Amino acid sequence: MTEQKDTLLASELRTVVTRLIKKLRKQSSSADKLSLTERSIIALLDKHQELLPNELATMEKITTQSMSQILSKLQQMNLIKRRISETDKRKVIISLSDSGRDLLYQVRNERNEWLNKALDATCTAEEKELLKLAIAPLTKLVDFD
Repeated sequence: MTEQKDTLLASELRTVVTRLIKKLRKQSSSADKLSLTERSIIALLDKHQELLPNELATMEKITTQSMSQILSKLQQMNLIKRRISETDKRKVIISLSDSGRDLLYQVRNERNEWLNKALDATCTAEEKELLKLAIAPLTKLVDFD
């Protein structure tokens, strides 16, 4: 019986998280210009400051050839910068451009504003506290491989 309840929990959690993600994606007109992978790369560059293309490919679990194509597009859009490594001239270091950082923060702000309004409109103070408590176990799920 417990296994059946766990399966039901997993199914319901997957459904609600997927629906929330879809809603959040729609809350930014700025993000429509980029694919999910492109947005993820921009977020990784914001977090790590500088990365090599092969590091980005590994993190995104895509081929280096695919990463090269994505980085070319992001550079054409002026969202990233490339520079040659000072220690190894064969390596190219990727970082966010000011435009890339501005776009990332704009998208985040648009989504945060929508989510904040939705929380205020739909949740009681007690429900907001429950959501705060749920962040830790949800983070563990995200970090699980």
